[in-house]
Amino acid sequence: MRKSRFTDEQIIAVLQESDAGAPTKELCRRHGISAQTFYRWRNKFGSLEVDEARRLRQLEDENRRLKRIVADQALNLQVVKDLLGNKL
Repeated sequence: MRKSRFTDEQIIAVLQESDAGAPTKELCRRHGISAQTFYRWRNKFGSLEVDEARRLRQLEDENRRLKRIVADQALNLQVVKDLLGNKL
């Protein structure tokens, strides 16, 4: 997955500028982002504070790690079943 050029704090600062009344087109131009990126950020981080965004990122990372562990265990289980199945 591609790493963002912007930290969570920077993203939230841009969204707060928008909430303060700055035009979206001007914000996008000033920060060098597309309108699509701005709206994606708003959907994801819309009402979050900085500490909440950090916690969200930590949970996403933990979820990704746990999914990888489950996939590895399922693969190991399948290998064991295949080996035991061939010996019978």
